[in-house]
Amino acid sequence: MKKPNIVLILVDDMGWMDLSCQGSRFYESPNIDRIAREGMRFTDAYASCPVCSPTRASLLTGKYPARLGLTHYISPDPAHYNGTLEKGKLLGVPYVPYMSTREKSLASALKQHGYKTWHIGKWHLGKEEYWPDRHGFDVNVGGCEMGHPSGRGHYFLPWDIPTIAPKEGDCFLTDRLGDEAVELIMGNDGTPFFLNMWFYAVHTPVQAKPEKIKKYEQKAKVMGIDKIDPIVTGDHFPCEHKKKQRIERRIIQSNPAYAGLIEHLDENVGKILDALDRKGLSEDTIVIFTSDNGGLSTAESSPTCNAPLQEGKGWMYEGGIRDPLLVRWPGRIKPGTVSDSVVTSCDFYPTILEACGLPFEKEQHLDGKSFLPALQGKSYDRGPVFWHFPHYANQGGTPACAIRRGDWKLIEFFEHGIELYDLRKDIGEKDNVAPLHPEITGSMLAELHAWMEEMHALTPAPNPDWKPWRDSDLNPLD
Repeated sequence: MKKPNIVLILVDDMGWMDLSCQGSRFYESPNIDRIAREGMRFTDAYASCPVCSPTRASLLTGKYPARLGLTHYISPDPAHYNGTLEKGKLLGVPYVPYMSTREKSLASALKQHGYKTWHIGKWHLGKEEYWPDRHGFDVNVGGCEMGHPSGRGHYFLPWDIPTIAPKEGDCFLTDRLGDEAVELIMGNDGTPFFLNMWFYAVHTPVQAKPEKIKKYEQKAKVMGIDKIDPIVTGDHFPCEHKKKQRIERRIIQSNPAYAGLIEHLDENVGKILDALDRKGLSEDTIVIFTSDNGGLSTAESSPTCNAPLQEGKGWMYEGGIRDPLLVRWPGRIKPGTVSDSVVTSCDFYPTILEACGLPFEKEQHLDGKSFLPALQGKSYDRGPVFWHFPHYANQGGTPACAIRRGDWKLIEFFEHGIELYDLRKDIGEKDNVAPLHPEITGSMLAELHAWMEEMHALTPAPNPDWKPWRDSDLNPLD
């Protein structure tokens, strides 16, 4: 069997509804839609965490973030990863601020079997001693400890990313990353390769070229949504250091700059697909497209809306963890197919190994299950999926853990209790049916707690100094 090339495109903060093929009427993504049209689109795919770093580590290790101890986005602030910054009703929980080099990454496993391994874009998995070259990647362009485009210009020059020096003609970071990928593909000598294409987009700052913004401002006028107030101000943030701020929820996709940022991303995905065509590699390449968590919809100007899903990045509701997933493999995946199989981030490791005809690394990807059968149109059931996020999120989410089993999803919020949803009937998680189904609730909670014990998952303790607080003499919040 000829080993297929792998192109794994991971987008930062792209929501489940942020693509045309997923149902967006405002955003335009014809190149990304091509992957769905020529391959398989998953409706029930999940990130293993509602924030970025844990999902990224899960994808590359085949383990749940809880098993790794890496349960929050990695901050350089010791108060953050020591658990002393985020305080509310509960005390903060510490986490590991890196992906350990003791882990045999997916890149290392593929490299062992003759693959060239290239990382382009965001990394955000630790300081320099944990950068991509320490995890099996031959090439690293743009990967460092930073979690967002850095520098005075952010996406525009001047950017300040130590692993990507500006070149003559550079302007926009997403374009530069796309060009780097094309150069590697076109210059390859026929050796199978793994391109780990982790765009910084569509993370904040929400920036696009002026002509794109103008295009979507006009589109909003034509659609009649330019006069709709897209932001609803909601409850206060639950953690102490943000308690005087209110959560802002976007109720409609209408941000012209965010739409432009998605189009820039789409154009560069198109570059990669075109390069594969020109090089004659499309038939021999598996292209995977997904996101690291849900769309940003409740903070930092709330650039997108995840409706019909509830909430977004940083929350344990579906808007924070359900992601787009598209996979193309000509001749192996029937074009234009849709799968409702439940998959999650740690499943990519064994799936890619099996698709490449390589042996499993069973001691490494302990929590992942190959979904190759689903890609082949066969019956597939990976069993329950779990989440553990014992932190206060910048976006307003509170510490929680969760399990999805079949159509049922149970969330245990450590501050305020249990919620149960039938996702087949209630994808928006509007009707908590836990009181109506005590047996299902009890069995799923027991299964979740057993999993947490296996993971040695940390749970937040009550904050003895917490008191209901007043904001400008408003009623106490509890």
